[in-house]
Amino acid sequence: MDSDPKLSFEFYPPQTEEGVKNLKKTASELNKFNPEFFSVTFGAGGSTKEKTLDTVLALGKSGFNVTPHISCISSSKEEIKELLEKYKSQKINHIVALRGDNPSGAVSFGDLNYANELVNFIKSEMGDTFKIDVGAYPEVHPESESAKQDFLNFKTKVEAGADGAITQFFYNVDAYFKFVDECQKQQINIPIVPGIMPLYNSKQLIRFANNCGAEIPRWLKFKLEDYSDDLDSLREFGIDFISELCETLNQFGVPSIHFYSLNYSKTVSKIIKNIS
Repeated sequence: MDSDPKLSFEFYPPQTEEGVKNLKKTASELNKFNPEFFSVTFGAGGSTKEKTLDTVLALGKSGFNVTPHISCISSSKEEIKELLEKYKSQKINHIVALRGDNPSGAVSFGDLNYANELVNFIKSEMGDTFKIDVGAYPEVHPESESAKQDFLNFKTKVEAGADGAITQFFYNVDAYFKFVDECQKQQINIPIVPGIMPLYNSKQLIRFANNCGAEIPRWLKFKLEDYSDDLDSLREFGIDFISELCETLNQFGVPSIHFYSLNYSKTVSKIIKNIS
């Protein structure tokens, strides 16, 4: 490659002090790759709301560039505005705005039901204080009634004021290419950053894919079955496979690559070294 790819990494909020300590170590190791930012997830229904804020502040105080996720499910406008004001006071100027997943068994929503409403609200309350990224689904959101409707939903987020998008993870690179092509046809010109999930654990990956609608190609399912009881071999195979996927994306000219790190650095670091 002619130059190193632009990168970002997603973390989830640790539940313990030891977890926070380990995450800071992970962030330090990944920071060697000069990422654009580290994002921190929000949890189903805002279930990690306070942990997200605490994690963002802890990483920020350690000198890392942090981008919090905000979801509108189960949150009032007042709560969202209060959270935005806290981030503004910490000089955070970049967020990922998502509808969020409804927690299991929940029956009540917040004041805002969809991500485009959240983006609209943030813009109306905070102006251009924040750069806003939204989610994108190259293989269609699992709750969408059709691919056409799903793309229209994405378009409403862009029209509400989204500055960029990060995709759900995928292993079929053509799905990403076709999604970007459709964006271009619809005069959607924001950066569409591919989200990449390394292969850490077969059962965990299949569960994630089922929940978010990501397709695992048939040949890859067989590989996951072959390595289901051999994590070392799975990760070794996965490093090669994901490195090739990222190389293909970089040759296509993607704006950046966003890794779902699951708070680990070792596997992602090996992939990045392969593609740099």
